Amino acid sequence: MRKLLNTLFVTTQGAYLSKKDETVLVRVEDETKLRLPIHTLEGIVCFGQVSCSPFLMGFCCERGVGLSFCTEHGRFLARATGGVSGNVLLRKAQYRTSEDTTSSADIARNIIISKIANCKQVVQRGAREDHIYENDVLVNSAQMLNRILEELKAPLDLEGLRGKEGEAARCYFSSFGALITAERDSFPFNGRNRRPPLDRVNALLSFVYTLLCHDVVSALESVGLDPQVGFLHRDRPGRPSLALDIMEELRPVLADRLVLTLINRRQVNAAGFKITESGGVVMDDETRKTVIVSYQKRKQDEITHPFIEEKIPLGLIPYTQALLLARHLRGDIAGYPPFRWR
Repeated sequence: MRKLLNTLFVTTQGAYLSKKDETVLVRVEDETKLRLPIHTLEGIVCFGQVSCSPFLMGFCCERGVGLSFCTEHGRFLARATGGVSGNVLLRKAQYRTSEDTTSSADIARNIIISKIANCKQVVQRGAREDHIYENDVLVNSAQMLNRILEELKAPLDLEGLRGKEGEAARCYFSSFGALITAERDSFPFNGRNRRPPLDRVNALLSFVYTLLCHDVVSALESVGLDPQVGFLHRDRPGRPSLALDIMEELRPVLADRLVLTLINRRQVNAAGFKITESGGVVMDDETRKTVIVSYQKRKQDEITHPFIEEKIPLGLIPYTQALLLARHLRGDIAGYPPFRWR
């Protein structure tokens, strides 16, 4: 199994990244703040006014280190990649499967079932841990998610699957606020919104989803798949549709649970957010760093993968799922086994 490597997140405005022999240098105002060997890195994510030398960009592409650029507040902007590599036969199989609506629906159905099951786990586990399992909102949410799972046993086309996924998402997020037990007045949640997020909880969710998307794109590229060509999410220029597909099943476990933990353990507070002129809510530097550090620590937690039955760090789940999807597309396994949290 692949070793979990580090991701370097650069949030200091004005930082400049460059190459020095086999290392990455981070300089701020002509002073070297950090030096990291390239072989210890899986990816680099730059937020805001952070620049890189062309030589470092080429070095990262050559070594397969993902290099992404986001706004200061986490909106994805661009990603530097090298020449097309990997297995061309695998990518052609991916494209053929994406064009076949029946095959796409089979993969999408597995992803949606896993997503809804993981959402139900978040609701039930959060209720147990915070002793709020008697909350009617959470009980009704778990029951409704279970009903949708039963309905997904019947064959559905892609549009029908998207309808069930949307219904489940509305149900899940309608109860998400009930899982927030600390400082509810400071962290109200009345549903999912984005571009821009209009409250502190949505600002946290959107930011962590950006971090997860970077990891999933890197994982897909590392096994030779095209992150742009999905099965549930259809093709759209500039959208990593396959990454969004895989994220559906992983967001409840790797992102939503983290956001709930940050709030309920008071690791973030209301003072760490501000409202922009457009009405959007963004995090300050310290809050953003707290989230990034917590995300990195969360990725180190170990879990037994339900399909391969091996203990792996949570941070390797995107890679494992990408590998399993590639095996399915090559015909090595009959269906795509999504990640089910237990």
